[in-house]
Amino acid sequence: MPIRSALITVMDKAARKAAPRLRRDFNEVDALQVSKKGPADFVSNADRQAEATICEILTHARPDWGLLLEEGGATAGNDPDHRWIVDPLDGTTNFLHGIPHFAISIAAEVRGEVVAGLVYQPLTDESFWAEKGQGAWLQDRRLRVSSRREMTDSLIATGMPFHGHGDQQQYEMIATRIMPEVAGIRRFGAAALDLAWVAAGRFDGYWEAGLQHWDVAAGILLVREAGGFVSDFRGGERMIERAEIVAGNDRIHTRLSRIVATAVK
Repeated sequence: MPIRSALITVMDKAARKAAPRLRRDFNEVDALQVSKKGPADFVSNADRQAEATICEILTHARPDWGLLLEEGGATAGNDPDHRWIVDPLDGTTNFLHGIPHFAISIAAEVRGEVVAGLVYQPLTDESFWAEKGQGAWLQDRRLRVSSRREMTDSLIATGMPFHGHGDQQQYEMIATRIMPEVAGIRRFGAAALDLAWVAAGRFDGYWEAGLQHWDVAAGILLVREAGGFVSDFRGGERMIERAEIVAGNDRIHTRLSRIVATAVK
């Protein structure tokens, strides 16, 4: 049985506190009041309510910490070295279309490094969590990335550009080179869950561009603590700065990175 730290305990508490409202609103998706903040980029009342609930619990537990929120932006705390990174509803478009694939993502950052992260799926009650140096877990089960060694056997996840967002030409160049090499490509529309599923071995690899810090903060730690590798498109550590990511086990990550790097030169 893993021993959960106070950080994981409070993150899990916050996610589970927000989950019932998300489940209720998901079941009444047609009645949601929805506003647009950009082309195909929706924010629902459910999103805002979940963020408020999560932040209330996190702030009560660590009142001096700063916050980086998908909806609320960045708020400095009295402690400049610590902050929470929160995406209260990763997969908003899925949520608003009644597709049951979305998650809450919470990460704890200390002096610029994510040291704990949690991705929680409210509908399946799956809690993926990790702490630096302590491994990655699904509930109380240890996670390991896929052991597949060949691209031809691998299922790869991705995120596609959509109206008003992303580089369509770059995506097509990468996808055209990857598709003939793999068993299949999936686009499920929730980056945090994609990375959690890489950590769990459900996906063998993953690539995407145009992501924000809150999309991937917890997921990057999950993959690495599950024995996987994560980089930017050029094999470096500038995932957040470049808003691009490649993930997988050692063999699949290496092969994916080479394909992606060649395509974006």
